[in-house]
Amino acid sequence: MGILPKGKTTHAKELVPFPYQTCPEHKHPRRKDGTPGKQETFRCRFGRIHLFVEGEAIVPPTVLPPVEDLEYYTAQKEIILHPGEQYTIEPDTLHWFQAGELGAIISEFSSNSDDASDVFTDVRVKR
Repeated sequence: MGILPKGKTTHAKELVPFPYQTCPEHKHPRRKDGTPGKQETFRCRFGRIHLFVEGEAIVPPTVLPPVEDLEYYTAQKEIILHPGEQYTIEPDTLHWFQAGELGAIISEFSSNSDDASDVFTDVRVKR
């Protein structure tokens, strides 16, 4: 395990989405005080997670967001994570995810977590 520079912390949480449950599209922008937004790593522990990030779709997606909310999902590059696989999302990157048919268990590791600073594509989502 590495040692973090003074003043730096890493946060961790477990996410347990139900089958096909979707986390709305959002990003972690630079904060008003100038500090970078959150960088986060998703590590799949159980099930399957369909993570979508900014970029062009390489192949047609294997899952879709809720039909009534399609206009609020613009990230199209799909990364499928199986148990033991992980992916890191850089700050200020639009992303959303959906659990597979069994649901999922995801460990999320992040830098300088501040969920109140998240910006959602769907303006109806409030923290």
